[in-house]
Amino acid sequence: MRVSHLSCEDKLVSKSRKVRGRESERILAQYLRDHGWAHAHQVGSGAAGSDIQGIDGLDIEVKARSKFDPKATMQQLKDRKTKGLGVAVMRLNGQGEAAIDDWVAVLRVEDLVYLLKANGY
Repeated sequence: MRVSHLSCEDKLVSKSRKVRGRESERILAQYLRDHGWAHAHQVGSGAAGSDIQGIDGLDIEVKARSKFDPKATMQQLKDRKTKGLGVAVMRLNGQGEAAIDDWVAVLRVEDLVYLLKANGY
């Protein structure tokens, strides 16, 4: 018999964090569809690979937690070795669905340089 060492409060916080993560993925996928990427869709927690799929050449990792570790997230994207651009999208505390334009996107400098050069900068 397995005994959980988490309190009821810890379990609720963990469940709430997972729900917030899934909801953030859903919101971002819809936002991307609304902005021209008709095939963008949420994959769901626990699935391997990108959190949002359906956009060729893009690997999106969605983070919706207060203890964001950028180095670990960038390493996670790099380790997946997908072809294309790896981007972490962060939903910060206090940002709801209406504030999605203010969510933060993080990418590696190497990828930023590539984007800038590809667009004539």
